[in-house]
Amino acid sequence: MTTTTSGTVKNRGCGCTKEDFLPEESFQSWENYVEAVTQTGSRLVNRVTTRSQNEIELNEVKAQTIVNELKKPLNWWDLMLSGIGAALGASVFVYTGIEARLTAGPAVVLSYLISGVSAMLSVFCYIEFAVEMPIAGGSFDYLRAQLGDLVAFIAAGNIILEYVIGGAAVARSWTSHFAVLLNRKPDDLRILVHSLPNDYCHLDFVAVCITMFICVLAVRNTKGSPRLNYITSIFHVLVIVFIIVAGLTRANVKNFSSFAPFGVSGVFKASSVLFFSTLSEGTKKPRRDIPIGLVGSMVVTIAAYCLLAVTLCLMQPFDEIDIDAPYAVAFSAAGVDWAKYVVAAGALKGMTTVLFSGAVDQAWELTHIARTHMIPPWFAKINEKTGTPVNATFVLLVATSVVAFFTDLQILSSLVSIATLFIVLLVAVAFLVSRYYVTEVTTSANRDKLVLCLILIFSSSIANAFYWALDGRHWIVYSILVPIWFSGTIGLRLFVPQAREPKLWGVPLVPWLPSTSIAINIFLLGSIDRMSYLRFGAWTSFLVIYYVFFGLHASYDTAQEAEQKRENDQVGGV
Repeated sequence: MTTTTSGTVKNRGCGCTKEDFLPEESFQSWENYVEAVTQTGSRLVNRVTTRSQNEIELNEVKAQTIVNELKKPLNWWDLMLSGIGAALGASVFVYTGIEARLTAGPAVVLSYLISGVSAMLSVFCYIEFAVEMPIAGGSFDYLRAQLGDLVAFIAAGNIILEYVIGGAAVARSWTSHFAVLLNRKPDDLRILVHSLPNDYCHLDFVAVCITMFICVLAVRNTKGSPRLNYITSIFHVLVIVFIIVAGLTRANVKNFSSFAPFGVSGVFKASSVLFFSTLSEGTKKPRRDIPIGLVGSMVVTIAAYCLLAVTLCLMQPFDEIDIDAPYAVAFSAAGVDWAKYVVAAGALKGMTTVLFSGAVDQAWELTHIARTHMIPPWFAKINEKTGTPVNATFVLLVATSVVAFFTDLQILSSLVSIATLFIVLLVAVAFLVSRYYVTEVTTSANRDKLVLCLILIFSSSIANAFYWALDGRHWIVYSILVPIWFSGTIGLRLFVPQAREPKLWGVPLVPWLPSTSIAINIFLLGSIDRMSYLRFGAWTSFLVIYYVFFGLHASYDTAQEAEQKRENDQVGGV
């Protein structure tokens, strides 16, 4: 399967030849590659400084998808159900127990409120991009259009890794809740290998099996059966209502006597939980469906987070909450043993939903990166019959199953936040750049004022986060840093004219809303542990090395070919 210079697509069946992975001119011979490497500097400048236009993303890059167009079966109700199912399935049933017991205590409800505010601000920025560019690459496309290829590639690589880690955590938790239904302990369903390190010695075959089952479903259909989706979603909501109502009848307010045992720092550390959907290419009416679907799912999710967190912490003392299956075990401990089966069944449904949603999101993200040839176009293959990205789905879920097979849930949970916060931070920055800077429209003076304002916003936000991470508690420092952030934001509002107005749907309170999003996300990044930053740095370093030696040259050749084709079309039109 190859893409010819004329832009046509040839199908070679399964597509496992060199041309499917390195079809670009720079990789056709060693001489070509050596010549390309010698031009790395100029090519890097070209790709970093060249910002793609919305029309190119919607048409030319989309046309590079192998075999078939993505199907468009989704509406606002589907997006809303997908967002609710993914958020509630992952955070509530997988991470609440860990965060309440080890990080925040009953104050985890405040963590969810802070996370909800941060997520809502970020979602507004995301929505305007998604409405203007309703394509499957999501944040990758938005960042590429405003901040260039390198930033977009690094961001997308980190969010994909976050999907894999999060999916592995959900798969491990799926095993734990399945064990509850069988009246067994989670480790009864795992194989203990004493020769492996403690955090990697409980081998989870059940997690691998459920991940592979999800792989089959995701390859077959993006949406699945609408009727089945609605039925299972209603069941999921009923289970959540049951947990809240039945759980509060077993509430003991004494369990809130130690509300924040880990202090304020624990509250912010547990706040690093955000959820997004990248299904906007599959919507019927982006202007209506995306805002309603994403905002609606976020509002419902925030309310459910808080109510469920309060219920759990009222049912049990925080230091007795079970990490593996918190709600099911809480009912059992409260003497309502039969209820644990209802809760476990609901949790399994929720986690199955988030695994499916995550599988779809991962695949679309990887597929769209492959459309630009930053990674091999083999990943962009779309199945003719199902309209789904087969190769991307399979590879990512194999990676997820491998991580889930070895790695303990607590290790996975500690790695879940940094890339998500990083990506939404960049989306907020890209939003400001989109509104205030347009090539050949914005004057150099206004560009310089924009840069200065962004420096003030970033420097004050980073200083705030850094001081907090050092256990800074003196209000005088914040009284200096916050006005600096304020001056940068008001400077944007008063002295930098907006260069672009939204065509379909616009974010309100610009620049205050995106600037606040930047400040909150940077502050939450300051609450993340050292090991997560080491992992983030190692993975990001790998992404940069790959991009410089492979992705840069492939995307450069693809961009040059597209530019040549446009020039030929213009000549032909004349």
